[in-house]
Amino acid sequence: MQKILLYYIFTPLSDPDAVCLWQKTLCQSLGLKGRILLSEHGLNGTVGGDIEALKRYVTATKQYPAFRSIAFKWSDGSADDFPRLSVKVRSEIVTFGAADELQVTEKGIVGGGKHLTPQQVHELVKERGEDVIFFDGRNAYEAAVGKFKNAVVPQVNNTRDFLTELEKPEYQALKDKPIVTYCTGGIRCEVLSALMKNRGFEEVYQIDGGIAKYGEQFGDDGLWEGALYVFDDRVTTKFSQDAKDIGSCVHCDGKTSRYINCANKQCNQLILVCQDCNQQTYCTTCAKQPAGV
Repeated sequence: MQKILLYYIFTPLSDPDAVCLWQKTLCQSLGLKGRILLSEHGLNGTVGGDIEALKRYVTATKQYPAFRSIAFKWSDGSADDFPRLSVKVRSEIVTFGAADELQVTEKGIVGGGKHLTPQQVHELVKERGEDVIFFDGRNAYEAAVGKFKNAVVPQVNNTRDFLTELEKPEYQALKDKPIVTYCTGGIRCEVLSALMKNRGFEEVYQIDGGIAKYGEQFGDDGLWEGALYVFDDRVTTKFSQDAKDIGSCVHCDGKTSRYINCANKQCNQLILVCQDCNQQTYCTTCAKQPAGV
């Protein structure tokens, strides 16, 4: 039986290169595949493999003093959902382009948003009603297939865009509102909530464990709607058979959660294509220029 682990921790690492070598050797010895990023700010990983091997990985990783408090999240999937094992050192473990702005201690990011459990999110909404703003901390194409109801979805193509996005006039009116940031597993909101508070957003929260943890508790019976975009060969996953399709097919506008890559290899952009339009494998731009494909 195989599974996927998702995990991260913000904690100072004095020698991320040494930790990188250890993590790579550990994963190779256990036959795991996936992606692990390390920096002086901590660790961010998603790995898949045999469940017993993953349990040994968790035990070994938690024995490292800086990683004792990592919260590992389990997800359906396998090692085959990843092309290879990649373990690298970067300036950031989630790339906002804000490495110099972040302050990290053994307790995590300094000045980030208040963590709320999924249940506490519901309590906040019950107490504050429509004043509560859900703020998507992911790329726009992720939100196209799943999001919290009535959420603010910034039209960003990559995480680096948020630094510029937060300065736009349309967000200034949100600065005195209770804002609940969310992302897949919580890591992007650790950074995003701190960046928002640094820019004058007064009351900022984040969902502890992200969408993945929320879905474990409430599935499709709460405030979430649609599918969850994931960064492996599954592309999207759903919390239950009751999940709605909220994405729109680029060809017929029918509802779907099915992403494919444009068949033009020079384009290769992700596009939503429903099963009825399965034979139309090009994006709308490339489909108009078949001779150039």
